[in-house]
Amino acid sequence: MVLITGAVPVPGLSTARAEEATTLRVGWTIPAEEAKYWMMRRPAAFPGLGTRYTIEWVQFQGTAPMTQALAAGALDCATQSPLALAQGAVEGGLKADIVAQHVSEKPGSFSVYWAVRKDSPIRTPADLKGKTVGINTLGSGIYGPMALLLRRSGLDASRDIKLVEIAFPLSEDAIRSGRVDAAVMNQPFAARAEARGDIRRLFALSEQQPDIVHILEACRKDFVARNPNLVRTYVRALTAGMRMALADRPETLKVVSEVMKAPVAVLDTYLLKDNDFARDPGARPDFAAIQRMYDTYAETGLLPRRLDAEEFHDPAVTAPIE
Repeated sequence: MVLITGAVPVPGLSTARAEEATTLRVGWTIPAEEAKYWMMRRPAAFPGLGTRYTIEWVQFQGTAPMTQALAAGALDCATQSPLALAQGAVEGGLKADIVAQHVSEKPGSFSVYWAVRKDSPIRTPADLKGKTVGINTLGSGIYGPMALLLRRSGLDASRDIKLVEIAFPLSEDAIRSGRVDAAVMNQPFAARAEARGDIRRLFALSEQQPDIVHILEACRKDFVARNPNLVRTYVRALTAGMRMALADRPETLKVVSEVMKAPVAVLDTYLLKDNDFARDPGARPDFAAIQRMYDTYAETGLLPRRLDAEEFHDPAVTAPIE
């Protein structure tokens, strides 16, 4: 776990709500959190940084551990997938507000997809019957849309294919070596595989839902209630960070390279290009899309009941905040 500390101002904090906290504990991960990366690596771009409150940036390996940390009160805000947040609410009693959105899929953007070898006899999802298929994590958020896509082709994902866990960075090798018949591809690993050739796309999540939300930002409701000015300032900074990231791609490549330890030349093959995920310029959460995802999760058994996305919506602390 990596701890990075920075600070962001809370306008009027000392006079408006002197009782508010001055430290915000924020969970983050890699990749696709450019607004946060800008705040970490280019603090001078955020006026007043260091004068009013401190952000403790705590790195995690995924969203599920951050859900647990939020529920335990160890974090105030954190990156979440829609599914992790929903499971935290249903199973752990987590009450949180979705305050911003990092990346999603839109028509024309990158969409998570399953790939096969170019010479594979598998041509349609129906051809996966009885085959071994890789997924990043069993029960992950991409399982629901995948299961519905396979259902359209007459397959039951729980019975008709053999699902095995393969981390995104290892999917390409698993396909090429024949250890799996198909595996899921995500950026930046998809761009690398496509550049090497002999990999063919089979189906993409966008075929089930074109506006899937992958990661968002959530803050605990109790923390928001006690510290509304602090949270609004944090969301204001996220809004500004997203705008900076999109407005200055060359600098964003450098920022992301510093965080991910990946060469700029590699990031340049996809980051903020047409073959990357979509980003709302104001980091605005798409609650309608999140609702459709929750309906999918309930239908495919990832959630025990239907969840209302509005449970996580407080307009007072939702991006964009200028």
